[in-house]
Amino acid sequence: MKAIASALHSSLCLSPPLIPPSNPNFDQLTPKSKSILVNNPLYTQTHSNISLQFKEKILCLEILGIDSGKALALNPSLHSTSLDSIHAIILYLQSKGIQQKDLPKIFGMCPLILTSNIKTELNPVFNFISFDLGVPDHNFRKVINKCPRLLVSSVNDQLKPALSYLKRLGFKNLEGLAYNDPILLVSNVEKTLIPKLEYLIELGFSRKEAVSMVLRCPALFTFSIENNYNPKIEYFLEEMKGNLEELREFPQYFAFSLEKRIKPRHLEVLESGSKIPLSTMLKATDEEFNELITHGNKVEFCSMS
Repeated sequence: MKAIASALHSSLCLSPPLIPPSNPNFDQLTPKSKSILVNNPLYTQTHSNISLQFKEKILCLEILGIDSGKALALNPSLHSTSLDSIHAIILYLQSKGIQQKDLPKIFGMCPLILTSNIKTELNPVFNFISFDLGVPDHNFRKVINKCPRLLVSSVNDQLKPALSYLKRLGFKNLEGLAYNDPILLVSNVEKTLIPKLEYLIELGFSRKEAVSMVLRCPALFTFSIENNYNPKIEYFLEEMKGNLEELREFPQYFAFSLEKRIKPRHLEVLESGSKIPLSTMLKATDEEFNELITHGNKVEFCSMS
């Protein structure tokens, strides 16, 4: 443990190791270390059968800013993995440009990464990001922070099939896809992507129109049909008396909050008697929108273009 504690200290720039390597039992931990462990509901003093090595591992996770209780619940394999193995994962991610401050978010969202196999699981993902998406090494951090789930996705079973489907639809800027919408790459083609496209077609759009819409607004692939599409399309058709042509031209409509943006602004437009295009009504800042309501179509804003 002495070597591991020292390595954690030097590579992660932590405060001096909280676990004196020579301590043979819990009573000899430093007061600060005891406090962290005792106050963790998983590791109260009544758990006398928990080994010091296990407590040291949990303490290191907590020092990194990782909720050890949540991590263990989502990844039971952490119970048996060694601190050496966790440290190797951290060093590997750092070699790819991931910074210490990124780790709580990355591991918090995907604690399975902590027990991944570097050679067979992590390395193929970074190769995919590099060779298939064209992302340079110095931008790996940007992509992983955007979507940590990439690191727990199978390249052959998930990432490549999703990329192949997106390319067939017409996604050409693959580096841009990696930076802005990598969540599409971890979305199941049959269960997520295809049903969203089919939903748009069922609304009355042609397949060509539906594809054009998702190319212009990739987030359409991420919205829930039940919680997003259905209530918004119902409000648009029944209350706003809109037509599909408007949505075809402005698919970003589905990206705005129904309760916080669409409804209140639509009601204000009705009360004012103004005629404002859908995109302008929703994209305008509060200040710009108020000017539009007050002065009608006489006001022009550069941000509307």
